[in-house]
Parts: sequence; C-alpha cells; structure tokens
Amino acid sequence: MKRQTFNEINITPLTDIFLVLLIIMMVIAPMLDQQGLNLAIPDYVEKAQNQNDDNKILTVTVSADNKYYIDGSEVAQSELFNTIKEKSQTLTEGLMIQAEGDSEHGCVVKLMDTARNAGVKSISITEI
Repeated sequence: MKRQTFNEINITPLTDIFLVLLIIMMVIAPMLDQQGLNLAIPDYVEKAQNQNDDNKILTVTVSADNKYYIDGSEVAQSELFNTIKEKSQTLTEGLMIQAEGDSEHGCVVKLMDTARNAGVKSISITEI
C-alpha cells in the first residue's frame, strides 16, 4: 500500500496564531492610549496675550534662543520650578506657554514637565 503525498499547506495553525495576536493587540491597544498629557487648544489665547489685570493665568515665554521669561524677566532653568510653584499659587487657572517658532521642542517639554511637577493642572501652548 502506497501513501498518497499531501500537496496542500494546512493554514489552520497559521490562522489560529493570527487570531491570538489580534486578540492580544485588541486588549493592549486601549492601555497604550492612556499615556501622555492631555493638551487642549485654549479659547482664551487673546486674553492671555492682552495680559488683563483680572487674568489668573501664568504666562511663560520660551524665546528663540531657548530662554524662559516670566513677566518680561528672564528666569534661569534651575529656578524655573520654584518660580512656577510660587506664581501658580496666585495665578490658579493654569499655565500658558508662549513659544517662539524657532525655540527647541525639548525646552518646551522641559517647561511642561517642570510645571506639571510644580502642581500646575492645566497647560496650554501657543506660538508667538
């Protein structure tokens, strides 16, 4: 008795592997979405730029040469945390970051991290 040769490939195990991978990705995908900062485009950009007296928003400017300015005076990076923490106690509505177009992304991110560590809950970014 001769055996017949089997010329077809069985794709059932391959299909099972793909379905398992699909299920794993469906379970993991929602967990990956929960990381990062929640950023919102502010509707009060004009108010922050006009610097009204009743404004409760702390505004920090990042210049093109990557220096930080609060109320028109330069703040060293080493003093940024203490200054933001102190000013955010009176200016309670959040932080507005005004970054010039040529400023580095890393400096803006450092400012965001520093503000977050100083207890600022709401951070907005605008380009000047």
